[in-house]
Amino acid sequence: MRFLTLMLILAGCPHGSPLEERPCTSRASEALERCIVDASTRHGECYRTNGQSCPADDPALVAVLDAVEPHCVDGELAGLGEAAVEERLRSACASEAAGLAWRAWGGPHGVAAESADCVGPVHDIGVELLADSMSTLRSCIEDDCARSGLASIRASLAARAEERIAAACPDLPSRIAVDAATFAERAAQQADCATATAFGEVDIPLSCGPSNADIGEIPRGEWTEVVVDGDKWGTQCGDGSEYAFWIRPAAEGAPLDNVVVTLQAGGVCLFDVDCAAVTALVPGLLRARDIEDYPFPVGIASADPTVSPFTDWTMLYLPYCNQDVFAGGGVVEDLGGGLQIPRYGAINLRAAVQMTRDWLWRELDAEGGEGYRPDNVTALFGGFSAGSYGTLYNYHWFLDDLLWPNTVAFPDGGLAVDNGELLGVGSLGALKIPAWGMQNLLPAYCFEGPCSGGEVLVNALSPRLQQPEQNILMLSNQLDSTQAGDAFFADDASFINALRQMYCDTRDLGGVHWFLGSESSTSVHVISTRDDMMTREVAGSTLAAFLERAVTDPMSLQSHVEEADFVDAVPGVLPIPCEP
Repeated sequence: MRFLTLMLILAGCPHGSPLEERPCTSRASEALERCIVDASTRHGECYRTNGQSCPADDPALVAVLDAVEPHCVDGELAGLGEAAVEERLRSACASEAAGLAWRAWGGPHGVAAESADCVGPVHDIGVELLADSMSTLRSCIEDDCARSGLASIRASLAARAEERIAAACPDLPSRIAVDAATFAERAAQQADCATATAFGEVDIPLSCGPSNADIGEIPRGEWTEVVVDGDKWGTQCGDGSEYAFWIRPAAEGAPLDNVVVTLQAGGVCLFDVDCAAVTALVPGLLRARDIEDYPFPVGIASADPTVSPFTDWTMLYLPYCNQDVFAGGGVVEDLGGGLQIPRYGAINLRAAVQMTRDWLWRELDAEGGEGYRPDNVTALFGGFSAGSYGTLYNYHWFLDDLLWPNTVAFPDGGLAVDNGELLGVGSLGALKIPAWGMQNLLPAYCFEGPCSGGEVLVNALSPRLQQPEQNILMLSNQLDSTQAGDAFFADDASFINALRQMYCDTRDLGGVHWFLGSESSTSVHVISTRDDMMTREVAGSTLAAFLERAVTDPMSLQSHVEEADFVDAVPGVLPIPCEP
């Protein structure tokens, strides 16, 4: 007897009624589950044969997606029309199956495909867990299982999958970053998202979808602070206080699913001395709810359309409160002498974005039309200074786990430029990735110490990016004394020279584009938060136009960098070592 069926019977939950007696939502769930399993099987075949995931136009994969037919009439699922339901299910099938495959095989480009004997079985176990979890949820929605019974079944499914994954691939973390428990947890979360896709709002606990929306009614076009439930989401600031973020929904009449996500600046503390100074002298850097954290309407967030082309987009502003460049994985770092700093930056970031996703899901389903579709979301994800580092370290999550394929990253003023020395960005990764609990949160295709360096990371990210929509926009002024100091450069000239070399070394990578400001008379730290830098032309384009092209005409993107007069203005600066 199948393990899931036995568990359902023991828990007093019938395995379901005959298909023809089930409502549209149940048929949709079953069709989606079957599609995910079949699409996942096909992806596994592509990885084993070609070393990468199936292309979107793979005939066998297309046939799987075309077979999705829940036979729902208009209005039966979240008030959507019949055609919208079918497209919603096909989109979810394609993205959930691909996301699970990417996690196991090391991205669409399959960096772990050479160890198919290890990661292949892990992928298969993950697919089985996702399918069994969907069946469990569907049965309990249909037959009103007790919540206690549901939780017990799901815990047993996850524990069994974790045990099997660990046995199939004991060294999994060294191959794809994540451990067995994390792999199983994320597969189960995907089942929640798939179930929400098929059922809409339900009265059982899901970690994804409109039923999970923790953001209440908020006014369109106005900034609202949202306090995160730390017990539910596992969030925390550096002084132990609660995490909060700000959201400004697009004004009435503008699409809600055009979204700009920005990460606050705020430096970084790494060792006992500098962290003690932050704790004693600037405690506000360890809190998210201080008044200075209010998002200022300037630069990319300006309400002036002559400054920002995103005035009518939904805006999300994430405060910075763990001094860990939004990379901490939810651990408390012991720095000695009784000094401990919670490093929860990535946990806070992802909780805020998932809460926003669930809110968008609820609102868009209520609007009708196509409802919420991750592939309909257009997002700009960027950060300033410390938030720029956080953008580099979290961009893959938007693509691989959140499954927002039309997301462009714009790290600004913190490009993780490595000085090549012992005390440098690249070498610090070997210390801080384990100390901050980062590994499970890094991409499967770059998670060792050197991946903390910007050049190493963008080289690893580039093969994953699916063109033309997925791009990394590297933003900075060339003269940036703050960024130079944060990256441990001895002087401005050595930083500018290293930045220019990094530009030359990475500008031809797929999906990597540069915009370097040419202000040489004074140091400028972060350019997308400044009205004058947004509208100042560099090599034939303003920053505002460059950012807008990234989401409206990505095929036309090109880097904008010019020599300017830095060689004369800053002693020791060398000419750009490639043709700008």
